[in-house]
Amino acid sequence: MNDWKTLDTDELNGLLQDRQAIYERYRNRRLRLDMSRGKPCPEQLELSMGMLDAVGSAHSPKTADGTDTRNYGGLDGIPEAKELFAQMLEVQPDEVIVGGSSSLTMMHDAIARAMLQGVLGSAAPWGKLSAVKFLCPSPGYDRHFAICELFGIEMIVVEMKHDGPDMDAVEKLVGEDESIKGIWCVPKYSNPDGITYSDEVVDRLARMQAKAADFRIFWDNAYAVHHVTDHPDRLKPILEACKAAGNPDRVFLFSSTSKISFSGAGVAAMSASVANLNQIRKALSVQTIGPDKINQLRHVRFFGGMDGIKAHMDKHAAIMKPKFDTVLSLLETELGDKGIASWNKPNGGYFISLNTLDGCAKEVVAMAAEAGVTLTKAGATYPYGRDPRDRNIRIAPSYPTLSELGTAIEILCVCVQIAGAKKLLSGKQ
Repeated sequence: MNDWKTLDTDELNGLLQDRQAIYERYRNRRLRLDMSRGKPCPEQLELSMGMLDAVGSAHSPKTADGTDTRNYGGLDGIPEAKELFAQMLEVQPDEVIVGGSSSLTMMHDAIARAMLQGVLGSAAPWGKLSAVKFLCPSPGYDRHFAICELFGIEMIVVEMKHDGPDMDAVEKLVGEDESIKGIWCVPKYSNPDGITYSDEVVDRLARMQAKAADFRIFWDNAYAVHHVTDHPDRLKPILEACKAAGNPDRVFLFSSTSKISFSGAGVAAMSASVANLNQIRKALSVQTIGPDKINQLRHVRFFGGMDGIKAHMDKHAAIMKPKFDTVLSLLETELGDKGIASWNKPNGGYFISLNTLDGCAKEVVAMAAEAGVTLTKAGATYPYGRDPRDRNIRIAPSYPTLSELGTAIEILCVCVQIAGAKKLLSGKQ
């Protein structure tokens, strides 16, 4: 049976009763399945266990230049780690600061510094201004939005298109409003849509005219090497594009190994122009005596370089691809051609973004929870937790087993069908 929008009231009521009976059978099983966050599964974490032996009592704790990683110093990371992240982010080693375990911490601190001190080119600290605004391509990453809320930064939703944010809207907004100081971007396999920005979008972000002289792009390249197909997306290097456009200081890049090695004990990095980083290092010299250099050395020795990371991520893909395939296959089987849902088919990343009919997402998430499937809260992919169309649901397939995942998606699809049938019936009254 195809498009449900073409069905009459009796046919829809029949479908609704059938799906409700299926839903009750699932609900009575009292399942407990969690797809609320993009956590690596235990099998993925096991892939990096050899890293724990890369720096031990029998190994030298010194870097190639003789730095003793057990001691103070090395404010912005060891040279080998800078080189590794430079390759990953397609920048130069002197354009990299390597920090602790979390890129989210580095993003938070970058905003905090901007609020307290401004950024390079600021006439005043952002916190002294009457208003500070950020553009938020949505659906997007809830933790970016939480940082803005924490610091009282007003968020402006920009629609995500198939190749990145709506650049006509972005260019108009930043060109007219000096209080717009930044934009959040997850440019490759975006969270949650799995979209990779096109070359045109990258170039337009780099060269656009911003009314604020201290406008910054916060480029969270969290999934730079997280492919799940044999035809991975290619992302144009943003720092290179900004330099070519005459705006070398416009972008702050962030990345980490949190979903490459150990989520709680990875390594994070920030990249920007040398001028930007020189200013940031001054603040870091007050904030810290240095990051965990032993952990940085451990990662460098384990991976050896980008070839090692690519080989390692092929092992991750072997675990993740069947999960993505399971979700996409079930969505197609249960929801395809029914006209009540749509979704993207990403080539990598950690999420699949599902759109229901307008006004149905909260109901679907609540029903799924009643049946034992925990999903990311409806609305979380939009600023302030408010999805204006109440339709987006983020699916995080990484952590459950394949069997658990299949059951969870079957339940989710039944909930989408029930909510969709109710929505269509309400329109016929």
